[in-house]
Amino acid sequence: MPDKAVFAALRLAVMRGVEVRILIPSCPDHAVAFKASTFYTYEMIQAGIKVFRYRPGFIHQKVILIDDTAAAVGSANLDNRSFRLNFEIMLLTVDGRFARDVETMLTDDFAQSFEVDRSEFRSASMPNRLAMHVARLFTPIL
Repeated sequence: MPDKAVFAALRLAVMRGVEVRILIPSCPDHAVAFKASTFYTYEMIQAGIKVFRYRPGFIHQKVILIDDTAAAVGSANLDNRSFRLNFEIMLLTVDGRFARDVETMLTDDFAQSFEVDRSEFRSASMPNRLAMHVARLFTPIL
């Protein structure tokens, strides 16, 4: 669940014509976080960010690929807790060969995924939608 600054940066990238794709799990490891992420997924899709769910289930990798020249790997999620509380880190490598290896890995992962559309949120029952909104309130501490 990205904070406001990260979400704004992702939206601005899309507005500049950058293709932004995010891969998230299709199976939850934490029910409240999963509900909140579904709400944020809907907002990301509305902003033009492509979101995919990893079909085999849970995925825990933290990887960023920038074109075919740079890649970042580490322990940080795109959320407030990772950036400000847990002091997690990412290693940015500007190396074309490494970036291509990461691209190959991500291509395989995206091939096992499906793109999320607005219907995931819209077709949810009213109690489920309410749970998403309530879960969103807890995102600063998740």
